[in-house]
Amino acid sequence: MNKAQFVELVQKSGSYKTKVEAEIAIKAFTEAVTEALVKKEEVSLVGFGNFTATLQKGKSGKVPGTDKTYTTDDKMVPKFKPGKSLKDSVEAGK
Repeated sequence: MNKAQFVELVQKSGSYKTKVEAEIAIKAFTEAVTEALVKKEEVSLVGFGNFTATLQKGKSGKVPGTDKTYTTDDKMVPKFKPGKSLKDSVEAGK
């Protein structure tokens, strides 16, 4: 599903009058979650899931076919853990 299809789905599900209103709602949600994660806050939507920002440790490795090695730095990454009702709904739809 691409963004345009998702906007149409949100418009129908949320009873928005126009696609523009639905797109504004989606943008507001994504910006709010992004802002919270940047502040290292957790966003918990009961039944849907949790959005968190966690520290991913740096890794070291070897480039295949050469003797070159590399290391990556530690970084903050977004994570999503689905809630029980979301998991159950997806499993029921298989």
